[in-house]
Amino acid sequence: MKLKLDWFRGKTFQRLALKKQAASRLPQHTPLLKGSLGIYGKASGVRYIAQSLLWSGVIALSWGAATPVLAAERLTLRLGPFEQSVDIEDLEEFAKTGKLSTSLKPYAPLLTPQVQEMLSRRLQIDPNLADKFIDDLLRSPNGEQLIKQIRVAVPNSSVEQVRVGLALAMRQANGMSAISFLRAYPDENITVDASSAIAIALQINAPYLQSQAVTSLLERELSAPNSSFKPSFDPAAAGSKMVHKQTLALQDQRRNRTIPADIYWNDTTTGPLVVISHGFGANREFLGYLARHLASHGLTVAAIDHADSNIRGLSVASIGSNPSNLLPASEFVERPKDISFLLDQLTQLNQQPGPLQGRLNTQQVTAIGHSLGGYTVLALAGAELNLDELRQFCKERSVLSKAGGDWLQCAASELSERRVTLRDQRVVQAIALNPVSGNIFGKNGLAKVTIPTLIWTSTADALTPALTHQLRPFAKLSGSKYLVTAIGGTHLSVGDPGNLNPELAKNTLVPEITGEKAYPVRQLVRGVSLAFIKQLTPEAKTYEPFLTSAYAQSLSAPGLNLRLNTQLPPSISAFVELP
Repeated sequence: MKLKLDWFRGKTFQRLALKKQAASRLPQHTPLLKGSLGIYGKASGVRYIAQSLLWSGVIALSWGAATPVLAAERLTLRLGPFEQSVDIEDLEEFAKTGKLSTSLKPYAPLLTPQVQEMLSRRLQIDPNLADKFIDDLLRSPNGEQLIKQIRVAVPNSSVEQVRVGLALAMRQANGMSAISFLRAYPDENITVDASSAIAIALQINAPYLQSQAVTSLLERELSAPNSSFKPSFDPAAAGSKMVHKQTLALQDQRRNRTIPADIYWNDTTTGPLVVISHGFGANREFLGYLARHLASHGLTVAAIDHADSNIRGLSVASIGSNPSNLLPASEFVERPKDISFLLDQLTQLNQQPGPLQGRLNTQQVTAIGHSLGGYTVLALAGAELNLDELRQFCKERSVLSKAGGDWLQCAASELSERRVTLRDQRVVQAIALNPVSGNIFGKNGLAKVTIPTLIWTSTADALTPALTHQLRPFAKLSGSKYLVTAIGGTHLSVGDPGNLNPELAKNTLVPEITGEKAYPVRQLVRGVSLAFIKQLTPEAKTYEPFLTSAYAQSLSAPGLNLRLNTQLPPSISAFVELP
């Protein structure tokens, strides 16, 4: 990235030269993201920097907002008609000693010892990679939207100030900290609209930015060889069979829970049964297009509704500081039990006279789930919940410092158990699309999954960021596994465009890629899901070519690069294994 500095004052050039000279002395092998206590320290350097600025009321700056070059000296926080001017030196003194100056005392509730510690953390980035990282982020559609938000939160900031200031702050020889970040701003005073800054903080989180940092690496390292893919047929095309649909309303008397399910099949159905679990705030039609597609190819599909976490349950939930107000803790246990109960009922139905008799192979099940449904199928596949580790993670359950999926799963910390196993032996394959799986299974819970599993990740997913919710979990799986990566895809890209909850699709910072723009994503969902399930049938060899990188890449489109791998390249594995 070429820095345009000709509009700054003469002393700026001297400062830039000194900083470049200092940066050039950094070892050339310095990792992309290195914390002051080793690589990432005990948590990511990105998280420390992001949270420190967030909690001190200047979050907008920390995310690449108006970042300075001309040594800002003062910070003005604006909250409605109220403004308070603060010397950055006072903030620096607080970071070093914990002492609050007179001007900082009004912000005492925000400036906790934790904030003090985080303000002192430093992040070092290899100068050879810093420009690439910044340029990739800010030139992306997400980055463009971020800049628009920042210019509301930081009046009079410009795109050039964002680019130049962030680059200089990251290049400092002694590492980037919240204070050095503020000091790099190209003006003597920075004015931040606090309410706008908090609004941005609600939508941006450190795990999402960490995932953005590996996006370029994913695109490069997960590429397939340059060769044309010419299959003899298209597994994403509709099958020749007419699809029938029947809706069941099953009543679990023991749990006092009604479980609606749509059953899709055709007159020649054979093979394994497929069960689909929707995500939080959705319903059983979210992957309706996939259910119909699989049924048209001779499979029976049961799409289930989870009563307390579907779109109806969301309408009566309350939002507050406690995630269990939005999602009952019990739902993390009840969801997998819903599917086990469904299988019990379908086993009986399979023996009864009627159109479904003999079409419900409940002893050989492929479970497919999206988001919270992805968590559900992983639990059924054998992943063990580690609630002790989850509770440790959720001690500070602020929405501001976690991704939406991180915060949501903290509802499960209200469960009384220490560990929970919800394995159903009838589930012999699992497909988890953008799953919520960041911390609920702890460090080792996913290692208990030994059945074939396919994980889907999207690099622009701000709700369940790729790094923490899919890449790290994928690395921990023990059985045969596949990773599908939608570079440029978002959380809802896999959904049926005719059944998207508009409230979930609203995201002013990271717009969801849906509808026609996400058509290649849905094509790959159709093709790869069918090929994966067919591995349980005599047609396995016929469908093997569609579980390859070449097939996934053949469906790529501008802005949506699609990849499929069975293992992470070493360079990405090293990044994923960082704590």
